[in-house]
Amino acid sequence: MTGSFYMPGEWHPHRRCWMAWPAGTRLWGEKTGEAHAAFVAVARAIARFEPVRMLANPEDAPNARQLLDGVAEVIEASYDDSWLRDTGPSFVIDGTGGIAGTDWVFNGWGERQPHERDAALAGWILDREGITRRPSPLVNEGGAIHVDGEGTLLAVETTILNQNRNPDLTHVEIERELCAATGAEKVIWLPGGLDGDYGPVGTDGHIDTVACFARPSLVLAQVTRDPADSDYETLQENLRALKAATDARGRKLEVVEIEQPARREDEATGGRLPMSYVNFYLAGVPDGKQGLVLPIYDDPADEPAIAALQAVFPEREIVTVPGTILFEGGGGVHCITQQEPMP
Repeated sequence: MTGSFYMPGEWHPHRRCWMAWPAGTRLWGEKTGEAHAAFVAVARAIARFEPVRMLANPEDAPNARQLLDGVAEVIEASYDDSWLRDTGPSFVIDGTGGIAGTDWVFNGWGERQPHERDAALAGWILDREGITRRPSPLVNEGGAIHVDGEGTLLAVETTILNQNRNPDLTHVEIERELCAATGAEKVIWLPGGLDGDYGPVGTDGHIDTVACFARPSLVLAQVTRDPADSDYETLQENLRALKAATDARGRKLEVVEIEQPARREDEATGGRLPMSYVNFYLAGVPDGKQGLVLPIYDDPADEPAIAALQAVFPEREIVTVPGTILFEGGGGVHCITQQEPMP
Protein backbone atom coordinates (compact mmCIF):
# COMPACT_ATOMS: atom_id res chain seq x y z
CA MET A 1 0.00 0.00 0.00
CA THR A 2 3.08 2.22 -0.26
CA GLY A 3 2.45 5.45 -2.13
CA SER A 4 -1.17 6.06 -1.13
CA PHE A 5 -2.54 7.07 2.25
CA TYR A 6 -3.77 4.29 4.49
CA MET A 7 -4.48 3.79 8.19
CA PRO A 8 -1.82 1.52 9.71
CA GLY A 9 -2.56 -1.14 12.28
CA GLU A 10 -2.39 0.13 15.85
CA TRP A 11 0.80 -1.91 16.43
CA HIS A 12 2.61 0.30 13.91
CA PRO A 13 5.20 2.41 15.80
CA HIS A 14 3.80 5.68 17.16
CA ARG A 15 5.06 9.21 17.32
CA ARG A 16 2.83 10.04 20.29
CA CYS A 17 -0.55 9.53 21.94
CA TRP A 18 -3.29 12.16 22.11
CA MET A 19 -5.81 12.36 24.96
CA ALA A 20 -8.35 14.91 26.25
CA TRP A 21 -8.87 15.66 29.95
CA PRO A 22 -12.42 15.25 31.31
CA ALA A 23 -14.44 18.38 30.53
CA GLY A 24 -15.73 19.69 33.85
CA THR A 25 -17.85 17.34 35.97
CA ARG A 26 -20.71 16.56 33.56
CA LEU A 27 -19.89 12.90 32.91
CA TRP A 28 -18.59 11.73 36.27
CA GLY A 29 -20.23 14.11 38.73
CA GLU A 30 -19.15 13.30 42.29
CA LYS A 31 -16.71 10.72 40.89
CA THR A 32 -14.81 13.25 38.78
CA GLY A 33 -11.79 13.01 41.05
CA GLU A 34 -11.74 9.24 40.58
CA ALA A 35 -12.00 9.74 36.81
CA HIS A 36 -9.08 12.18 36.92
CA ALA A 37 -7.01 9.55 38.74
CA ALA A 38 -7.87 6.99 36.04
CA PHE A 39 -6.89 9.40 33.24
CA VAL A 40 -3.59 10.04 35.01
CA ALA A 41 -3.03 6.28 35.37
CA VAL A 42 -3.66 5.76 31.63
CA ALA A 43 -1.41 8.66 30.64
CA ARG A 44 1.33 7.50 33.01
CA ALA A 45 1.17 3.96 31.65
CA ILE A 46 1.36 5.11 28.03
CA ALA A 47 4.15 7.60 28.83
CA ARG A 48 6.38 4.65 29.75
CA PHE A 49 6.41 3.78 26.04
CA GLU A 50 5.66 6.97 24.07
CA PRO A 51 5.03 10.71 24.58
CA VAL A 52 1.53 11.80 25.62
CA ARG A 53 -0.20 15.06 24.72
CA MET A 54 -3.23 15.86 26.86
CA LEU A 55 -5.74 18.44 25.65
CA ALA A 56 -7.59 20.37 28.35
CA ASN A 57 -10.26 23.04 28.31
CA PRO A 58 -8.79 26.30 29.69
CA GLU A 59 -10.80 26.08 32.92
CA ASP A 60 -9.57 22.51 33.52
CA ALA A 61 -5.97 23.01 32.41
CA PRO A 62 -4.45 24.10 35.78
CA ASN A 63 -5.72 20.96 37.51
CA ALA A 64 -4.60 18.78 34.59
CA ARG A 65 -1.12 20.30 34.62
CA GLN A 66 -0.77 19.74 38.35
CA LEU A 67 -1.87 16.10 38.20
CA LEU A 68 0.08 15.32 35.03
CA ASP A 69 3.32 17.06 35.94
CA GLY A 70 6.15 15.08 34.40
CA VAL A 71 3.72 12.69 32.71
CA ALA A 72 2.17 14.51 29.75
CA GLU A 73 2.31 17.79 27.88
CA VAL A 74 -0.96 19.67 28.55
CA ILE A 75 -2.31 21.74 25.65
CA GLU A 76 -5.28 24.08 26.05
CA ALA A 77 -8.09 23.44 23.57
CA SER A 78 -11.85 23.85 23.34
CA TYR A 79 -14.03 20.72 23.23
CA ASP A 80 -17.22 19.20 24.65
CA ASP A 81 -16.19 15.69 25.68
CA SER A 82 -13.11 13.59 26.37
CA TRP A 83 -13.52 10.63 23.98
CA LEU A 84 -10.68 11.62 21.68
CA ARG A 85 -10.77 8.32 19.79
CA ASP A 86 -14.06 9.53 18.33
CA THR A 87 -13.50 13.28 18.03
CA GLY A 88 -9.83 13.41 17.08
CA PRO A 89 -8.41 12.73 13.62
CA SER A 90 -7.88 9.19 12.35
CA PHE A 91 -4.26 9.42 11.23
CA VAL A 92 -3.16 7.92 7.91
CA ILE A 93 0.31 7.54 6.38
CA ASP A 94 1.60 6.91 2.86
CA GLY A 95 4.58 4.68 3.64
CA THR A 96 7.06 7.24 2.30
CA GLY A 97 7.15 9.68 5.22
CA GLY A 98 3.85 11.44 4.66
CA ILE A 99 1.14 11.75 7.28
CA ALA A 100 -2.39 13.15 7.13
CA GLY A 101 -5.53 13.04 9.23
CA THR A 102 -8.99 11.84 8.23
CA ASP A 103 -11.52 14.29 9.66
CA TRP A 104 -14.88 12.52 9.89
CA VAL A 105 -18.16 14.37 10.33
CA PHE A 106 -18.97 14.11 14.04
CA ASN A 107 -22.62 14.41 15.12
CA GLY A 108 -22.44 13.53 18.80
CA TRP A 109 -22.96 9.77 18.37
CA GLY A 110 -26.23 10.17 16.51
CA GLU A 111 -27.27 13.59 17.89
CA ARG A 112 -27.15 12.33 21.48
CA GLN A 113 -25.55 15.46 22.92
CA PRO A 114 -24.18 18.92 22.05
CA HIS A 115 -21.09 18.54 19.90
CA GLU A 116 -20.28 21.82 18.11
CA ARG A 117 -16.80 22.10 19.64
CA ASP A 118 -16.09 18.37 19.32
CA ALA A 119 -16.98 18.50 15.63
CA ALA A 120 -14.20 21.02 15.05
CA LEU A 121 -11.57 19.34 17.22
CA ALA A 122 -9.96 17.01 14.66
CA GLY A 123 -9.43 19.91 12.27
CA TRP A 124 -8.01 22.04 15.08
CA ILE A 125 -5.46 19.37 16.02
CA LEU A 126 -4.38 18.91 12.40
CA ASP A 127 -4.08 22.66 11.82
CA ARG A 128 -2.06 23.07 15.00
CA GLU A 129 0.34 20.31 13.99
CA GLY A 130 0.59 21.36 10.35
CA ILE A 131 -0.72 17.97 9.25
CA THR A 132 -2.76 17.69 6.05
CA ARG A 133 -6.48 17.42 6.74
CA ARG A 134 -8.44 14.92 4.64
CA PRO A 135 -12.12 15.72 5.23
CA SER A 136 -14.62 12.88 4.88
CA PRO A 137 -18.33 13.43 4.22
CA LEU A 138 -19.11 10.35 6.34
CA VAL A 139 -20.57 10.64 9.85
CA ASN A 140 -18.27 8.35 11.77
CA GLU A 141 -16.19 8.00 14.92
CA GLY A 142 -12.72 6.56 15.31
CA GLY A 143 -13.97 3.96 17.79
CA ALA A 144 -16.36 2.60 15.18
CA ILE A 145 -13.58 1.19 12.99
CA HIS A 146 -10.52 -1.03 13.41
CA VAL A 147 -8.01 -1.83 10.67
CA ASP A 148 -5.25 -4.34 10.01
CA GLY A 149 -3.11 -1.94 7.94
CA GLU A 150 -3.25 -4.40 5.03
CA GLY A 151 -6.59 -3.48 3.53
CA THR A 152 -9.16 -4.89 5.99
CA LEU A 153 -11.51 -2.86 8.19
CA LEU A 154 -13.79 -4.11 10.99
CA ALA A 155 -17.03 -2.30 11.87
CA VAL A 156 -20.38 -2.94 13.53
CA GLU A 157 -23.55 -2.64 11.45
CA THR A 158 -25.50 -0.75 14.13
CA THR A 159 -23.17 2.27 14.18
CA ILE A 160 -22.04 3.71 10.85
CA LEU A 161 -25.02 2.21 9.00
CA ASN A 162 -27.41 3.66 11.59
CA GLN A 163 -30.09 6.08 10.44
CA ASN A 164 -28.85 8.53 13.07
CA ARG A 165 -25.47 8.72 11.29
CA ASN A 166 -25.77 8.43 7.51
CA PRO A 167 -29.47 8.19 6.56
CA ASP A 168 -28.95 9.38 2.98
CA LEU A 169 -26.19 6.93 2.08
CA THR A 170 -26.52 3.32 0.99
CA HIS A 171 -24.54 0.48 2.46
CA VAL A 172 -22.38 0.40 -0.66
CA GLU A 173 -21.74 4.16 -0.52
CA ILE A 174 -20.73 3.96 3.13
CA GLU A 175 -18.32 1.11 2.45
CA ARG A 176 -16.83 3.01 -0.48
CA GLU A 177 -16.15 6.08 1.65
CA LEU A 178 -14.77 4.05 4.56
CA CYS A 179 -12.28 2.49 2.17
CA ALA A 180 -11.41 5.79 0.51
CA ALA A 181 -10.77 7.45 3.86
CA THR A 182 -8.68 4.66 5.39
CA GLY A 183 -7.06 2.91 2.43
CA ALA A 184 -9.03 -0.25 3.19
CA GLU A 185 -10.18 -2.58 0.44
CA LYS A 186 -12.65 -4.74 2.37
CA VAL A 187 -15.04 -4.12 5.26
CA ILE A 188 -16.04 -6.97 7.58
CA TRP A 189 -19.32 -6.09 9.29
CA LEU A 190 -20.24 -7.55 12.67
CA PRO A 191 -23.93 -7.66 13.70
CA GLY A 192 -23.84 -5.83 17.02
CA GLY A 193 -22.11 -4.27 19.99
CA LEU A 194 -22.35 -4.69 23.74
CA ASP A 195 -25.50 -4.35 25.79
CA GLY A 196 -25.22 -1.03 27.58
CA ASP A 197 -23.73 0.71 24.53
CA TYR A 198 -27.12 1.64 23.06
CA GLY A 199 -28.50 3.98 25.73
CA PRO A 200 -28.44 7.76 26.10
CA VAL A 201 -24.65 7.81 26.56
CA GLY A 202 -23.97 4.92 24.19
CA THR A 203 -22.38 4.69 20.75
CA ASP A 204 -24.77 2.18 19.14
CA GLY A 205 -22.18 -0.56 19.50
CA HIS A 206 -18.65 0.56 18.66
CA ILE A 207 -16.30 -2.10 17.34
CA ASP A 208 -13.61 -1.24 19.89
CA THR A 209 -15.51 -2.94 22.70
CA VAL A 210 -16.22 -6.20 20.84
CA ALA A 211 -13.34 -6.98 18.46
CA CYS A 212 -9.98 -5.73 17.24
CA PHE A 213 -7.05 -6.82 15.13
CA ALA A 214 -3.99 -7.94 17.08
CA ARG A 215 -2.04 -8.31 13.82
CA PRO A 216 -3.00 -9.02 10.22
CA SER A 217 -5.46 -11.94 10.00
CA LEU A 218 -5.66 -12.34 13.81
CA VAL A 219 -8.69 -10.89 15.60
CA LEU A 220 -9.45 -10.70 19.30
CA ALA A 221 -13.16 -11.16 19.99
CA GLN A 222 -14.91 -10.52 23.28
CA VAL A 223 -17.27 -13.38 24.22
CA THR A 224 -19.32 -14.74 27.07
CA ARG A 225 -19.86 -18.43 27.69
CA ASP A 226 -23.01 -17.81 29.73
CA PRO A 227 -26.12 -18.36 27.55
CA ALA A 228 -28.17 -16.33 30.03
CA ASP A 229 -25.97 -13.27 29.59
CA SER A 230 -27.62 -10.39 27.72
CA ASP A 231 -24.58 -10.18 25.42
CA TYR A 232 -24.47 -13.89 24.59
CA GLU A 233 -26.45 -14.01 21.34
CA THR A 234 -24.87 -10.89 19.86
CA LEU A 235 -21.34 -11.98 20.67
CA GLN A 236 -22.02 -15.44 19.25
CA GLU A 237 -23.28 -13.84 16.03
CA ASN A 238 -20.15 -11.69 15.90
CA LEU A 239 -18.03 -14.80 16.40
CA ARG A 240 -19.75 -16.62 13.56
CA ALA A 241 -19.25 -13.64 11.26
CA LEU A 242 -15.54 -13.45 12.07
CA LYS A 243 -14.94 -17.18 11.65
CA ALA A 244 -16.68 -17.13 8.25
CA ALA A 245 -14.77 -14.08 6.99
CA THR A 246 -11.62 -13.67 4.96
CA ASP A 247 -9.52 -10.52 4.95
CA ALA A 248 -8.60 -8.30 2.00
CA ARG A 249 -5.76 -10.67 1.09
CA GLY A 250 -8.01 -13.72 1.13
CA ARG A 251 -6.77 -15.12 4.44
CA LYS A 252 -9.13 -16.81 6.89
CA LEU A 253 -9.19 -14.97 10.18
CA GLU A 254 -7.70 -16.56 13.27
CA VAL A 255 -10.00 -15.61 16.15
CA VAL A 256 -8.86 -15.53 19.78
CA GLU A 257 -11.77 -15.38 22.24
CA ILE A 258 -11.52 -13.17 25.33
CA GLU A 259 -14.09 -13.86 28.06
CA GLN A 260 -15.74 -10.64 29.19
CA PRO A 261 -16.14 -9.44 32.79
CA ALA A 262 -19.35 -10.18 34.67
CA ARG A 263 -22.34 -7.91 34.28
CA ARG A 264 -22.14 -4.70 36.29
CA GLU A 265 -24.84 -2.06 36.54
CA ASP A 266 -24.32 1.62 35.88
CA GLU A 267 -25.35 3.38 39.10
CA ALA A 268 -26.36 6.50 37.18
CA THR A 269 -28.55 4.94 34.49
CA GLY A 270 -29.42 1.49 35.82
CA GLY A 271 -28.19 -0.01 32.54
CA ARG A 272 -25.27 -2.32 31.99
CA LEU A 273 -21.71 -0.99 31.78
CA PRO A 274 -20.26 -2.12 28.40
CA MET A 275 -16.93 -3.13 29.94
CA SER A 276 -14.39 -4.63 27.59
CA TYR A 277 -10.94 -6.23 27.57
CA VAL A 278 -10.39 -5.55 23.87
CA ASN A 279 -10.64 -1.80 24.53
CA PHE A 280 -6.89 -1.50 25.17
CA TYR A 281 -4.14 0.73 23.83
CA LEU A 282 -0.95 -0.48 22.12
CA ALA A 283 1.96 1.85 22.85
CA GLY A 284 5.49 2.14 21.53
CA VAL A 285 7.89 4.22 19.47
CA PRO A 286 10.29 2.78 16.87
CA ASP A 287 13.00 0.62 18.46
CA GLY A 288 11.58 1.27 21.93
CA LYS A 289 9.84 -0.82 24.57
CA GLN A 290 6.38 -1.94 23.52
CA GLY A 291 3.40 -1.81 25.87
CA LEU A 292 -0.26 -2.72 26.13
CA VAL A 293 -2.40 -0.60 28.46
CA LEU A 294 -5.34 -2.70 29.60
CA PRO A 295 -8.45 -1.74 31.57
CA ILE A 296 -9.33 -4.18 34.34
CA TYR A 297 -12.39 -4.35 36.58
CA ASP A 298 -11.58 -6.18 39.84
CA ASP A 299 -13.30 -9.16 38.24
CA PRO A 300 -12.43 -12.90 38.15
CA ALA A 301 -12.05 -12.58 34.37
CA ASP A 302 -9.21 -10.03 34.73
CA GLU A 303 -6.40 -12.56 35.12
CA PRO A 304 -7.51 -14.87 32.28
CA ALA A 305 -7.78 -11.82 30.00
CA ILE A 306 -4.28 -10.69 30.94
CA ALA A 307 -2.92 -14.18 30.28
CA ALA A 308 -4.69 -14.46 26.93
CA LEU A 309 -3.42 -11.06 25.78
CA GLN A 310 0.12 -11.79 26.96
CA ALA A 311 0.08 -14.96 24.86
CA VAL A 312 -0.95 -12.94 21.79
CA PHE A 313 1.50 -10.11 22.54
CA PRO A 314 4.52 -11.84 24.14
CA GLU A 315 6.81 -8.94 23.20
CA ARG A 316 4.69 -6.33 25.01
CA GLU A 317 4.60 -5.36 28.66
CA ILE A 318 0.99 -5.33 29.85
CA VAL A 319 0.19 -2.44 32.21
CA THR A 320 -3.24 -2.54 33.87
CA VAL A 321 -5.32 0.50 34.81
CA PRO A 322 -8.72 1.01 36.49
CA GLY A 323 -11.41 0.42 33.87
CA THR A 324 -14.76 0.54 35.68
CA ILE A 325 -14.70 4.28 36.38
CA LEU A 326 -13.93 5.01 32.72
CA PHE A 327 -16.90 2.98 31.54
CA GLU A 328 -19.11 4.71 34.10
CA GLY A 329 -18.47 7.79 31.97
CA GLY A 330 -19.16 5.93 28.74
CA GLY A 331 -15.94 4.36 27.44
CA GLY A 332 -12.57 2.78 28.10
CA VAL A 333 -8.83 3.13 27.52
CA HIS A 334 -9.08 2.88 23.73
CA CYS A 335 -11.91 5.42 23.73
CA ILE A 336 -9.88 8.15 25.48
CA THR A 337 -6.74 7.73 23.37
CA GLN A 338 -5.70 8.29 19.77
CA GLN A 339 -2.34 7.18 18.41
CA GLU A 340 -0.37 9.33 16.00
CA PRO A 341 1.64 6.85 13.91
CA MET A 342 5.23 7.37 12.88
CA PRO A 343 5.08 8.31 9.18
